[in-house]
Amino acid sequence: MKSILLLFILFTAFNLYAQDKITLYNPEADARKELNRAIQTAKDQQKHVLIQDGGNWCFWCVRLHGVFESNARIDSILKSDYVFILLNYSKENKNEDVLAELGYPQRFGFPVLLILDQDGRRLHTQNTAYLEKDKGYDTDKLAGFLLDWNETAMDPKSYLK
Repeated sequence: MKSILLLFILFTAFNLYAQDKITLYNPEADARKELNRAIQTAKDQQKHVLIQDGGNWCFWCVRLHGVFESNARIDSILKSDYVFILLNYSKENKNEDVLAELGYPQRFGFPVLLILDQDGRRLHTQNTAYLEKDKGYDTDKLAGFLLDWNETAMDPKSYLK
C-alpha cells in the first residue's frame, strides 16, 4: 500500500512540475490589445474570433490546445474560419475586466471557448466539458462546434433557396 501511495505522490508531483513548465498562455499579455487585434483581423479576413480562455496551470486547457494543433481536420477548420487567440486566466493575471465584457465565461470553468463576430460581439460561450470524450476531447464534436459557429453557418444567406 505504501508503494502505491508513493507512486501516486510522485506522479502528482511530476504532473505539477510539468504543468509549471508549460508556457502556452502568456500571463503578461495585454488581453485587450490582443482581442482588438484579433477582431480587426477577423473583420479584414471575414472570419469569426475564437477565444480559448484558460491558463498554463490547466491540464484540460493544454490538452484542448494540443488537439487544435495536432488534429489536421480541426487545424484546417480553425485556420480557414477563425482568428484564434488564447486569453490567459491565472493568479498572475485574471483579465477580469475583459472577461466581464465577454459575459463572465469563467463561470463554466476552464478551458472555455468564446465565439465573437467581426465586430467583437459575443455570439456564443461554450463549456468545453460537453466536447470531452473519455480522458480527452471528441474531435467530431469539436469539428461540429467549430463548423456550427463559423461565418458561413451564421450568415442568413446560407439558408436561402
